[in-house]
Amino acid sequence: MVIKPKIRGFICTNAHPDGCAASVAQQIEYVSSQGDLGSGPKNVLVIGSSTGYGLASRIVSAFGYGAKTLGVCFEKAPTERKTATAGWYNTAAFHKEAKAKGLFAETINGDAFSNEIKAQALETIKREMGQVDLVIYSLASPRRTDPETGEVFKSTLKPVGQAYTTKTYDTDKDRIHEVALEPANEDEIAQTIKVMGGEDWELWLEALADADLLAEGCKTTAYTYIGKELTWPIYGQATIGKAKEDLDRAAAAIVSKNKAKHVEAYVSSLKALVTQASSAIPVMPLYISLIYKVMKEEGTHEGCIEQIKGLFSERLFAESPELDEQGRLRMDGKETNEATQAKIKALWDQVTQENFHELSDYAGYHHEFLKLFGFDVAGVDYEAEQNPLAKWE
Repeated sequence: MVIKPKIRGFICTNAHPDGCAASVAQQIEYVSSQGDLGSGPKNVLVIGSSTGYGLASRIVSAFGYGAKTLGVCFEKAPTERKTATAGWYNTAAFHKEAKAKGLFAETINGDAFSNEIKAQALETIKREMGQVDLVIYSLASPRRTDPETGEVFKSTLKPVGQAYTTKTYDTDKDRIHEVALEPANEDEIAQTIKVMGGEDWELWLEALADADLLAEGCKTTAYTYIGKELTWPIYGQATIGKAKEDLDRAAAAIVSKNKAKHVEAYVSSLKALVTQASSAIPVMPLYISLIYKVMKEEGTHEGCIEQIKGLFSERLFAESPELDEQGRLRMDGKETNEATQAKIKALWDQVTQENFHELSDYAGYHHEFLKLFGFDVAGVDYEAEQNPLAKWE
């Protein structure tokens, strides 16, 4: 079949196999071109491994450090009439490239919140890797089923304390408009923490520790976004912010529980990028379109792979990693510094329906959105017939 993007709201409902493969190959090429990255991980578990920052983490681990990698993700397989999800094709491409380099790569497809998937991961690590020295937690999910009670919790994107009205951009209708968000109630806050907080990260590390699968000095990190003034009402002072605060609690708990193994646990704050998760959050399409404009002009723009390569070599595996006052690793400084934020704020105050495309880099935003699903990738023939039935080798 010839595959063209089918966009519905903030999601693309199909994906392009060759486009996803080309995107993965570009990221591998970038990492391979960076030369010796120094000391790093050898056995890596990536929870949420198939797209965005999780996929980039797997690529840097394997092709930057030669590590064995086990990925966990939840992706839809293809049929003869329907494409798989982008994460499926990304993983198929990663497996193929890893095999060509003689690198161990295995992926478990299923609900990472479940006890069953955790058990499968433990068995694979025990059989193929021995112990892990790096655990990446990069899950993004709107809901979570508690593995013990079966209760389903749902996350909510709402401010905390008071209502919030701001500008946003409707990608469907090409329209700048105001969005009003009512404050979350206590149950919505609690459910969001259950889904997006640190509980499941803790459970993964607990399971690994109980099975004696954590190497001495193992490092683990969970990814977050902190942002600044323009995004605080929907991130920091919001349900997501409460969940992200819980990651800080979880990091401290993981360190405390694993002192004997000298485990290091960090929350890593990364810059705002177009991801499947950020596309769904009010404010972010407009904000990201503006930061792309400013940061590209400053020469400081980075994508997932550049951010993660920097996180590994400059922070996570540096001899004395720089931490913020909460003990987090920060890779968002090029976005959140006062000078850059002042430029973004000036554009935010000026932007209207009439001048949006002039003041923003929406073209860059849209390109990155399409690229998430394997479309608009340089060098790919989008008129060629595609076989959707890609398999993981």
